[in-house]
Amino acid sequence: MADMERRSFMKRSLAAGAAFAVSTSASKVLGANDTVRIAVSGIHGRGGSHIKEFQSMDNVEVVGLVDPDSRLFEGRIKQVTDLGGKTPQTYQDIRKALENKDIDAISIATTNHWHALQTIWGCQAGKDVYVEKPMCHEVHEGRIAVDAARKYKRIVQHGTQSRSSSKWHRLAEHAKRGTFGKLLISRGLVYKRRESIGFAENEAPPPELAFDLWLGPAQEQPYNTNLVHYNWHWFWDFGNGDIGNQGVHQMDIARWTIPNGVYPKSAISIGGRFGYYDQGQTANTQIAALDYGGVWLIFEVRGLETDRYLGSGTGDIAHFEEGIVVNADKFYPKGDMDKGEDLPKIDVDMGPGDGHFGNFIAAVRSRNPSDLNADVEEGFRSCIPIHLANISYRLGENVIFENKPKPISAPADAQDTFERMIDHLKANDLNPEWMCYRMGRALKFNGDSLSIEGDAEANKMLTRNYRKPYVVPDKLT
Repeated sequence: MADMERRSFMKRSLAAGAAFAVSTSASKVLGANDTVRIAVSGIHGRGGSHIKEFQSMDNVEVVGLVDPDSRLFEGRIKQVTDLGGKTPQTYQDIRKALENKDIDAISIATTNHWHALQTIWGCQAGKDVYVEKPMCHEVHEGRIAVDAARKYKRIVQHGTQSRSSSKWHRLAEHAKRGTFGKLLISRGLVYKRRESIGFAENEAPPPELAFDLWLGPAQEQPYNTNLVHYNWHWFWDFGNGDIGNQGVHQMDIARWTIPNGVYPKSAISIGGRFGYYDQGQTANTQIAALDYGGVWLIFEVRGLETDRYLGSGTGDIAHFEEGIVVNADKFYPKGDMDKGEDLPKIDVDMGPGDGHFGNFIAAVRSRNPSDLNADVEEGFRSCIPIHLANISYRLGENVIFENKPKPISAPADAQDTFERMIDHLKANDLNPEWMCYRMGRALKFNGDSLSIEGDAEANKMLTRNYRKPYVVPDKLT
């Protein structure tokens, strides 16, 4: 890193109370036999998979564990050593890990609201980054994370593992070639049972948990057990609902399948939190419709018991002129779901390495971002429709089910989605005649400026009010 960049970074860090030194350890080109040293940040759930993947690779070591909750360290240290690794150092504060010049990369599996800021800090500290989905909690911070990867020449992989699966590459290529005619609708489904989280009383955080660090960029608020360690997904300050949890994988595939599907032109979302009354804030039943310029991306979330749709539960369905493709496995000619055909075999180009984590390590060694199967910018583009859908939903109004939404300007077979949602609720012994749903605000998105046109209130929700010192800057300087 140039001296000017080093001084600028240290000035910003000290001003924010983040007094960690810039490491240039990852800047060197690593040979095939050089060890890549990883620190995993966020080790309760998904972080355990990160540890297993990296520590199981040749010439890769998990040398650091980062989590505000020190109760987790003992079990994860044992996981590393059981896999043949050395005892890793532990840190409650990611900034302390970033001071360590022997760490080449960080792997982020924290709460969503920490993803972008840790990515930015990691890039500024000279580390490569593997960041779980979604790579940002809001649109603005995602753009800054992409800028940081480019400015500091870091390798940043997004945790959408389907990008390292050949079958989804083939589906995207078939859509591009028009093998089954024009793509009309790219549909993502998250049909995943989510039980009520009930209500948890506010209380003092356990002494082993550095709760201020856990809150990070979010505004100060009381601790309760519904936040740590998983149910934060259903609170707007920390998570993005299931459309931004499991749904990121299906949204990424749905957008990827759309030829030239970069940014949507418009977005609208409807739904609600049905079937129980609890502390959760996000929708457990949601429909989003996004216009990608002649191709519609339709997304469905169902957290109650549900039947499959066209043979798929959580997955992706591509509606073409000549028929549909379900989960990139079978093509069904139009009007005939009994005659599934294998997709024609075609060659596709994928990056080096074994699997998604292996692909990241291969790119760390090559120093070539184009080797990545899920470069951070592709991840960012797939997070935008999620955030727009949630902004639409949150700015919506509660209306009774009798007031059905105006028809979406999409092909006719997309119009049954709302009716199927009603049938779904009835199948769970709910009576829509006595219920309301949230009718989201229609949004027009400008992909050039990454802004929502003519809606100041919605534009404010493209970012957040960060709590010092955990602040994502307006721009990198």
